[in-house]
Amino acid sequence: MRDPITVASPDGRICLKLATPGSTLCYTVSVDEHQVLLPSTISIQLKGWDTNHNVTLGSSERSSIHETYPFFGSRSTAINHANRTTVKASIDEEEFEVDIHVANDGVAIRLRIPARRGRHIRGDSSSWHVPGNTVVWYGALLPDYESPQHETTLENLPEGNLGFPLTAQLPSGHYVTLTEADVQDYGDLAVARGSDGALYGSLYADPSGWTTDEEITQPWRVTIIARDLTGLVNTTLVQNLNPGPDSSLASADWIQPGRSAWQWLASGDPVLEEQHQWVDWTSELGFEYYLVDEGWKDWPNSWENLKETVEYAKGKEVDVWIWVHSNLVTDVEERQTYFRKAVDAGVVGVKIDFPPPSNRTISNWYHETARDAASHQLMVDFHGATKPSGLERTWPNVLTREGVRGHEWHVTRYNRVLDSDHDVILPFTRYIAGHGDYTPTVFEPKELVGNTWAHELAQAIIFTSPFLCFGGSPETYLSNPALDVLKAIRPVWDETLVLPGSRPGTLVAEARRQGEEWLVGILNGAERNTVTLRLDDFLSHGRHWKSTLLREHQSRPDAFDRQDVIMSPENKLDITMGPRSGFVAWFRPQERT
Repeated sequence: MRDPITVASPDGRICLKLATPGSTLCYTVSVDEHQVLLPSTISIQLKGWDTNHNVTLGSSERSSIHETYPFFGSRSTAINHANRTTVKASIDEEEFEVDIHVANDGVAIRLRIPARRGRHIRGDSSSWHVPGNTVVWYGALLPDYESPQHETTLENLPEGNLGFPLTAQLPSGHYVTLTEADVQDYGDLAVARGSDGALYGSLYADPSGWTTDEEITQPWRVTIIARDLTGLVNTTLVQNLNPGPDSSLASADWIQPGRSAWQWLASGDPVLEEQHQWVDWTSELGFEYYLVDEGWKDWPNSWENLKETVEYAKGKEVDVWIWVHSNLVTDVEERQTYFRKAVDAGVVGVKIDFPPPSNRTISNWYHETARDAASHQLMVDFHGATKPSGLERTWPNVLTREGVRGHEWHVTRYNRVLDSDHDVILPFTRYIAGHGDYTPTVFEPKELVGNTWAHELAQAIIFTSPFLCFGGSPETYLSNPALDVLKAIRPVWDETLVLPGSRPGTLVAEARRQGEEWLVGILNGAERNTVTLRLDDFLSHGRHWKSTLLREHQSRPDAFDRQDVIMSPENKLDITMGPRSGFVAWFRPQERT
């Protein structure tokens, strides 16, 4: 066996070592000389061939990446700065390649196996071996990734499959998020805890595997590494590991983030006679989009009436998205026909719901559907979907996806209530991999079910989605004393900071900047909490700031304690929040005199 192959991050602080102890292909990772991963396998099982046996390493070729590109989300620019190494390897003289990507925000590794007629993939047992009995935030695997998020320790993880992303905090204080990137022509991966404490992968949606004549490119096995929570929520490693878009898409002016009104959570299926009213409300809110959800196809002359609604909306400077079941856009010809009808009706985006579990065929369907939608200049929201793996970089017309237990779960007509710690874990697990269509912010008193208005409004700041679809009734927004603040919330941000006092499972506090304005959102979990907000953590000195502060009301959940004051960066705020409450603040620079 040759010496381990070592690849360091550009800043020299993260190190991956690839080796073959016992002729098994495995790697270790460290950060700041602290162990991040104990020996972990990178593994594919083929018929008659297994990277867990008889592996020999050969020559390697090194390169580097240093690029930036526009990003929709917690920051306006993604940074892709990494060192890469491709290692030749062989099993019984049959060659393959190992790709290694080490960036300042984590590592990724994958296998590429040359094409051979009739190759059969039996499985993928790649593993992540995080040291020690660390704290873990996770969700059990569900096909639609709408699982509640929980906190435990590695040794107490439940049996059975877990879904990515999964986040842990190491004894050194570093955070790691485990997931995969660039899932294409390959099945979705789940993990389960093994007897040795490592997390082992399985292709749960492809139990019999598949046969291919093409080259096998394994999705990147990703370990995001951050020294603090701000670094964690600002990572773009998953997106960086995907191919960039075609130049025509990279600067396409028809791809526009925006906010949307939506009737399903507030009132159920769309009623034809109410559509003009919904458009009027959307316009009054200043939202860019209105989503016509499930049920519109049951209207009489549905396409004609949809077109009339779209034309009315355009007159109000509102664009329309529509819901469609995935089974109507599964077949290539049917998908093209459907997209042409949508474009002919003037629709700008499609919310595609209920795709099957993400086996190899469905993972390809996501890419093919995004491609076909782009050819018709349609934006996409995948609902009931698998987790994000960075597809939105290649296809920026895919503005968001669900794959998250959001406000649809917290609804009285189905007698469902979100766990109190769920909202304060999500920003550090699911949202690390990509945007999520949580459909936040409901003000109807009967729908709060333990939450406060302050918590509900903060959701729209914390849960990023470039297609930011609000779940509540526009009537309750337009009559709310926080209407001006709600209108100030953007679908994308220039900068994000996680503020002191934040801890996954307990509390999340974020300051987000758009232009010169800052919005602060705080979500509190199950216990009463007090945090101190130091304004000089984010506001620039030498200016005064018009400040709107929205605290929980002391006697009722469906009210705010509102203050409009002038503040300076030297000020600090002590904020006390009850269970499932929150806080929102809006800061605008005061004009200089």
